[in-house]
Amino acid sequence: MTITRKGFLGAAAGSTVMLFLQACGGGGGDYSPAPAPGPAPAPAPGPAPQSCGASGSQIAGNHGHALTIPAADLDSTVSMTYSIQASASHNHNVTFTPAQLQALKAGQSVVVTSTTDSQHNHVVTSNCT
Repeated sequence: MTITRKGFLGAAAGSTVMLFLQACGGGGGDYSPAPAPGPAPAPAPGPAPQSCGASGSQIAGNHGHALTIPAADLDSTVSMTYSIQASASHNHNVTFTPAQLQALKAGQSVVVTSTTDSQHNHVVTSNCT
């Protein structure tokens, strides 16, 4: 069989069109949809507290006591005890549990009672700013 130039070009053009159509969504089995989006990123944590403690009227019956809690202690897994002596002539201590330290870190106020010394104690309301 002899093929003419015109017949050859027509057959080649038809084959190319068929290949093109098959490549563009011809229903092949390897199609996969775009992956589902992942979970949204967690919101950035708020700013870390700059200072934590109590002074002035935050300490009931205050006469020179003050409390300072280092920011690093807010992640403690054990109870932490602090002196509140400051400029007072005697000392009292206050103890915060890990849960209370976490509450302070979360921006909540925490109320504790100091040890008794010189026949009295103090109710201390602490917070972080």
